[in-house]
Amino acid sequence: MEIAVISGKGGTGKSSITAAFATLGKKVLLADCDVDAANMHLIMNPSVEESTVYVSGEKAVINPLLCAVCGLCYDYCRFDAISFSDGKYHIDDVACDGCRLCTRICPEGAISMVKNDKSRMYSGSFRNGKMVFGLLEPGEENSGKLVAMIREKCRKVSEKNNLDTTIIDAPPGIGCAVISSITGTDRVFIVTEPSLSGFSDLKRVLQLIESFGIKRSVIINKYDLCLPVSKEIENFCLKEGIEISCKLPFEPEVVNAMINCQSITEWRPECEVSKILKEIWNKLQQENLIDCKD
Repeated sequence: MEIAVISGKGGTGKSSITAAFATLGKKVLLADCDVDAANMHLIMNPSVEESTVYVSGEKAVINPLLCAVCGLCYDYCRFDAISFSDGKYHIDDVACDGCRLCTRICPEGAISMVKNDKSRMYSGSFRNGKMVFGLLEPGEENSGKLVAMIREKCRKVSEKNNLDTTIIDAPPGIGCAVISSITGTDRVFIVTEPSLSGFSDLKRVLQLIESFGIKRSVIINKYDLCLPVSKEIENFCLKEGIEISCKLPFEPEVVNAMINCQSITEWRPECEVSKILKEIWNKLQQENLIDCKD
């Protein structure tokens, strides 16, 4: 079974809840697909057994020894990636879109393309099973493609190690990386918070998931910080026929758990948040025969 935990916006507690699920099962496969801001490896501290280079695209570079400083590339660049200083033209790695136009129009052949190859996909073991995660280097792109690589690697690791449960920490939002993260999953948990922005983004995510036909459940995290908005979210979900798995109270120990590289269910197993999350996991176990720790 593949379970994805997503959110409409960052900061809702999605990764903390994913970490809790990952440490409640006996043996699981954990995938951190939030490649633009990966942090699950900081909590789980996995051993890296395999590293794969991810080529996200190309960028242009200028050879100053060949450049005639004609400025033609500067005039034609529509991404404002080329600047002039100290008597030379320079290309900004982040702003360059890799369109290759500058390489075609340069009369001296001074511009060439190099691969964006600093990003990596890693696989290894953590204390509760296997883990696959990706780190997208700043300025590199195509996060959806990297997520697809992670999902494919997860399938191979799952088959090799006979792991029946995969837990996916998906990126926030509704972009390509999110779509790549949830495609083919069996269950999606949407984590939201009681704020107007959180409620608005929750609606967008629900619209996205609706077209996938995946079983979906909403988790209202830190619900007691704004009871009126929490009630609005509840009423909306009730009206739309969307299941609310639970309402989690604000728990300061969640932060302390992450600081100590543990999930909340490891750090404070007797706190209310841990008990509620364990109830959800036990329910999944009953529904889908997922192994749970004693």
